[in-house]
Amino acid sequence: MSNQIITLDLRRWIDEQTAAGVSDEAVLEAMVTSGWQREVARGALREALRARPPRATGLPEPKLAEGAHSVPAGDREVRIVTSVTAPRVIVFADLLAADECDELVALSRERLERSETVHIETGGTEINAARTSDGMFFERGENPLVTRLEARIAALLNWPVENGEGLQILRYGPGAEYRPHYDYFDPAESGTPVILRRGGQRLASLVMYLNTPPRGGATVFPDIGLTVAPQRGHAVFFSYDRPHPDTRTLHGGAPVLEGEKWVATKWLREDRFT
Repeated sequence: MSNQIITLDLRRWIDEQTAAGVSDEAVLEAMVTSGWQREVARGALREALRARPPRATGLPEPKLAEGAHSVPAGDREVRIVTSVTAPRVIVFADLLAADECDELVALSRERLERSETVHIETGGTEINAARTSDGMFFERGENPLVTRLEARIAALLNWPVENGEGLQILRYGPGAEYRPHYDYFDPAESGTPVILRRGGQRLASLVMYLNTPPRGGATVFPDIGLTVAPQRGHAVFFSYDRPHPDTRTLHGGAPVLEGEKWVATKWLREDRFT
């Protein structure tokens, strides 16, 4: 089938399938099976996501009292540096203590390997030129430090520990970067159903800085013109109410210009991550 056009009837059919509880991934495969070109089907699905109302409830979010400059996080109060409403972005100060940052670096250093990204067609992982860091994952609850930090994050963001992926540690050397990208899994990609079986869609990200590079290494949000300088113990949180660029959560790690940058990243899923 060539010159396929995304019609109003097709968009209405996609909406009806969604309302009936059919997953976005199943809708995509049904279109391909019935003769739609995969790229056309992906485009139709993305347009449907654009028009879909944002997720109204059920997102990770700290309990911020009106006018408060800090928020409870279980075993400590965490200061608010910056808060953006749309998209939801919050910069926290002193989420991690200096000795906790140092211990995470020490525990992970000998386990680092070249970082990989998700392979969108298979759901596996691959080396990607856009990400030039080294990294490793701690299993959930792997050691007392990780257990304590996971409990703190769960209290801070009001999200169950079991709905979080394992804590990822990343080291960026001189010149290393992570080009702008989204953290959610695109429903229009063929590998997404495999990924979602482990805990559903990603809803939020928390990037924690384990050191302060002499120069460079900022976290950038190009769509909103926000730059977050990495400072040891601080963190940047952002959530996304649907897997679509309209969330304006495009972000990246700017190149490290001097020294190295260490971060710990926690991704939060819809359901229990396995």
